[in-house]
Amino acid sequence: MAELNIGDRAPDFDLPTDTGRVSLAALKGRKVVLFFYPKDDTPGCTTEAIAFSQAKAEFEAAGATLVGVSKDTVKKHGRFREKHGLTVELGSAAEDDVIERYGAWVQKKLYGREYMGIDRSTWLIDGDGAIRHIWRKVKVAGHAQDVLDTVKRL
Repeated sequence: MAELNIGDRAPDFDLPTDTGRVSLAALKGRKVVLFFYPKDDTPGCTTEAIAFSQAKAEFEAAGATLVGVSKDTVKKHGRFREKHGLTVELGSAAEDDVIERYGAWVQKKLYGREYMGIDRSTWLIDGDGAIRHIWRKVKVAGHAQDVLDTVKRL
């Protein structure tokens, strides 16, 4: 699959959530902040999801919807949301290839062991479905604010 770049059409997605479904088509006309993260209830992922949840009202005021995606199940997303008071949509890609289609399923290395996993990355999609900004290999500290600042400039 060809790598996605700024200006490309964002691949559509339609994912189950613990509250229903979330799809890019249903969000047409709104900016979408799509963030891929490795695993529910791990330190970095929890910090990131909480930061986005705390800024949700500001994102919405700027016309953006936040959608987090991992390969965790809908049930696990529900427990994660409840435990940490999360307000962002959490889509389950447990049985979907959306992570691969965005190029966020990558080879990783840890202690010399190679494995496939999710590249913590964020995609800003405009209301017409075009990719406007891409953050790869995200460092969690300050990331939600950086994304919000970029959304406000769009």
